[in-house]
Amino acid sequence: MRYDIQAIRDRFPALKAGYSHFDGPGGSQVPDVVADAVARTLVSPLANRGRVTAAERTADDIVTGARQAMADLLGTDPGGIVFGRSMTQLTFDMARTLAATWRPGDEVVVTRLDHDANIRPWVQAAVRVGAVVRWVDFDPATGELTADDVAAVLSERTRLVAVTAASNLIGTCPPVRAITDLAHEAGALAYVDGVHFTAHAAVHLEALGADFYACSPYKFLGPHCGVLAAAPALLADLHPQKLLPSTDTVPERFELGTLPYELLAGTTAAVDFLASLGSSSVDPALGRREQLVCAMSVVGQHEDRLRVRIEEGLAALPGVTVYSRAASRTPTLLVGFADREPGAAYEFLAGCGVNAPASSFYALEASRRLGLGDGGALRIGLAPYNDADDVDRLLEGLRAFLA
Repeated sequence: MRYDIQAIRDRFPALKAGYSHFDGPGGSQVPDVVADAVARTLVSPLANRGRVTAAERTADDIVTGARQAMADLLGTDPGGIVFGRSMTQLTFDMARTLAATWRPGDEVVVTRLDHDANIRPWVQAAVRVGAVVRWVDFDPATGELTADDVAAVLSERTRLVAVTAASNLIGTCPPVRAITDLAHEAGALAYVDGVHFTAHAAVHLEALGADFYACSPYKFLGPHCGVLAAAPALLADLHPQKLLPSTDTVPERFELGTLPYELLAGTTAAVDFLASLGSSSVDPALGRREQLVCAMSVVGQHEDRLRVRIEEGLAALPGVTVYSRAASRTPTLLVGFADREPGAAYEFLAGCGVNAPASSFYALEASRRLGLGDGGALRIGLAPYNDADDVDRLLEGLRAFLA
């Protein structure tokens, strides 16, 4: 199965600047078709959504098209796709909405593996209503978080379990389906942070058992916005605070104002581009969903080959600790140094034309649990456009830094 990396790289204008980007987990570079879709939308006739004028129809078609694109990417119903400014904003909104149904003594489960966007909204919502927060730990030696870890804190008072599908810090992919099954057995809802996972694997909400799944298109080659997916019937039972004249239909009742049409057009273009990445090995007559499943498999194989190459190179360097150790993980490596600050490595690599930042990356609880404090470590995150030359440049830079 051929992955034409040069043809793919040619579609990313940012790569022409000559930098090697290993900062995809913080936001990927964007292919030309995404930028074109955003620009084309901005200069098209636009109005509030409707079906009377051409401008209204343009806006309406963009929104419905983006819902279908994200539904195809996530393997779910377009009627349950909610757009927002970011995953963080959507999660805060949903936490406030769900907390309105909680009572003092109810329990909410969060994990120390998660990005703070899937922790703090729930913690703050629980505090406001007198609910109890139950914490799930992970093993810092292995990076693993197990279903048994979650089972240990569940009770008949559990109302929600929040868990990541993949750690944005160390790449760990917990057994999400086993965890969501446990949540449902306890009578709780499961809220899954898919921001990091969606960029690296085919997603199917029913297979994951997620009641809510949140992600960010700018992590998978799209523009800056957020997406929340849930079953339309579940959303219909929830009543967020909103303006009186705004529609009460689902999913619009959760979107709180006019959507950024240009970003939704860019999101559709990003999904279409992802679907094309497996085109050499898939029947073009298949639908977009089937093409996406194939494409993400091909992307995963490409990224894993590069990850192994990086891991082998890091193993040969003195005083390097790799904290990404879970059996199932994304192509994301967190790296520390025995006698050098990770921030110094970040700056040195930047001078070599390699973007690999150092931080806790909002996974504050995980960074502290690993003994790294609030400063974190150097993160190396792969994306579909990285190639072997990028890897060699990264390793050469680290060798020079440690010399």
